[in-house]
Amino acid sequence: MQDPDLSTEHDRPTRPATSGRAWTSFVAADQVGDGVVRVLHDEANAAHRLRVEHDAHTLLVHLAGEDGHGWTTLAVDRPTRRWAVAQGRRQADTAHDAFEQLYEL
Repeated sequence: MQDPDLSTEHDRPTRPATSGRAWTSFVAADQVGDGVVRVLHDEANAAHRLRVEHDAHTLLVHLAGEDGHGWTTLAVDRPTRRWAVAQGRRQADTAHDAFEQLYEL
């Protein structure tokens, strides 16, 4: 289910003018103890997070909203590169929805 506040293919936003600033990348969060860092974030906005998880068949890319609320999840079938996207308030729900859109269960 898509959040009504989020864009659809029929409602494309106008890209704001840029000041010529180059693109930037997400960076890894600071490591805590001996744990592995599994989350990336916008260097200027730590609430805007990105996480990727996978198994032998599927990649799931989770992107938090700019303010840290809401999620967009991209599910990709690894062998075919077919994909599906879901948006919603909870990461677990968007992962489930994208997975169900991608695969015939």
